[in-house]
Amino acid sequence: MTVDATPPRGLVLVVEDEPAIADLVRLYLDRDGFGVHLERDGTAGLSAARRLRPVACVLDITLPGLAGTEICRRLRESGDWTPVIFLTARDDEVDRIVGLELGADDYVTKPFSPRELVARVRAVLRRTVGAPDGADRPRTVGPVTLDPARRTVLAAGTPVQLTSTEFDLLAHLMARPGRVFTREELLAGVWGYAAHAGTRTVDVHVAQVRAKLGAASVIRTHRGVGYAADG
Repeated sequence: MTVDATPPRGLVLVVEDEPAIADLVRLYLDRDGFGVHLERDGTAGLSAARRLRPVACVLDITLPGLAGTEICRRLRESGDWTPVIFLTARDDEVDRIVGLELGADDYVTKPFSPRELVARVRAVLRRTVGAPDGADRPRTVGPVTLDPARRTVLAAGTPVQLTSTEFDLLAHLMARPGRVFTREELLAGVWGYAAHAGTRTVDVHVAQVRAKLGAASVIRTHRGVGYAADG
């Protein structure tokens, strides 16, 4: 295991058993100002995540010891909502949906551009900082109240735990109640990248937010168009 010192942007945990990929990811994150702690197997990766409290985790899905999905599941079960980005060699919907349902924030499919991965990490972390331009006032739509400054959500008075991406998706919709956003607009506005990355990501996250809000969900589907927050 290796760790870079004095990380100005914070420490990122990378769990990847392919040395060439791990070293490349580490190099590019380091160049961008992140500290990097590298582990080669899932068991050590889970231990490091709990011990080091990184600002984000980059997890390969297929690992010796524990799979990346299992690391994410155990972190979420323990109440740890550190942003997670999956690396996967299988370009299929199963890995993506399973990963996102476990509470991951994003995924990158191998082979990938290391610059893109760094951009994804930065985008996830920007979403955890808070809303810009004074847009940090609490918002209420129907039975749901969202506080951007505290990053909390109440559904019919009950606290709801969301991942950073789920929170920002809901915040984006609630910022303009009744306004219908296309999947492409949401992908650009919330994730910060173009539609070619796959709008299925939006559908999966919407489903997860709805499930967590339960009967209080205010997200409505407008068939053939997209989604809106309506009370």
